[in-house]
Amino acid sequence: MFTKHLSVLQAILIKVFETRALYLSNLLKMIQQKIFSVIIPTYHRNDLLAKCLDCLAPGVQTLPAEQYEVIVTDDGYESTAQEMIQQNYPWVKWVAGSRKGPAANRNNGAKYARGEWLAFTDDDCLPDPQWLESYREAIANNKSYLVFEGRTYVDRPRKNLAEISPINESGGYLWSCNFCIQRQLFESLNGFDERFPYAAMEDVDLRLRLTKYGHKFLFIKTASVCHPWRHKGGWKKLKQHQKSTLIYLSIHPEQVSNINSKYYLKIALYGILKSTIPEILKLNLFGIHEAFLEHFSFLQMAIVLLKYKPIKL
Repeated sequence: MFTKHLSVLQAILIKVFETRALYLSNLLKMIQQKIFSVIIPTYHRNDLLAKCLDCLAPGVQTLPAEQYEVIVTDDGYESTAQEMIQQNYPWVKWVAGSRKGPAANRNNGAKYARGEWLAFTDDDCLPDPQWLESYREAIANNKSYLVFEGRTYVDRPRKNLAEISPINESGGYLWSCNFCIQRQLFESLNGFDERFPYAAMEDVDLRLRLTKYGHKFLFIKTASVCHPWRHKGGWKKLKQHQKSTLIYLSIHPEQVSNINSKYYLKIALYGILKSTIPEILKLNLFGIHEAFLEHFSFLQMAIVLLKYKPIKL
């Protein structure tokens, strides 16, 4: 009789310990599981990267530090940010990039993510203190959405026609410098398309693919980052954008109905009449050469696309 009771007691104790072990295991997973993995691609811009990381430091972001991680994926080859991060930002995970361009670099960072959600920004952006908390609230209040984009604004009025910033005050763009996506969905799409070697059109491509699969994205104004004005980059950047556009059209040939000669002619003329001419006197001709280079690039694309036939990549 005693032996029978002892066996029952042993079985109960084993069950209790198993339940307790499972609880502790799940608790540990919850502690280790981050809500967000912030992915920051960088390339030889340690000074700007440092300012970005200062904005994401524990205690600066209003979201508790244990709920997010920051991953810097570094495509540098002349130098990297590894030493700077190890010395000044020990809470940041540094990983070497693949050196295949920004699209591949972002994907590389995402491979190391532990968070349920990926929050993307760029090394020249300055996330506001409530950036991540705003995304967390949006996720909690909008269960049917798996993608969110935030506000991107500038730090001052424009002073030069050669300055540019991906301003997003009302949504609809999904710029790669400020958006949040469920990691499982991002992985199911194989991330950014690595056939884009430059910082151009890779986010437009991702937005199109999300739309094709029926995924809507919601604009969260308080999930804001400042993207200070930067120099446009001259003819080299314009040529990169042209090449990226042709890659995009090769991948999505149906988009020729939207991006074609008429489209480029329209934005060239609109830019001259509605932007450059009104701003010339206001900005004392500063950057006028860069502005007309851009208009020329658009007109050149209008000519190129007159006889364009997409080549499937």
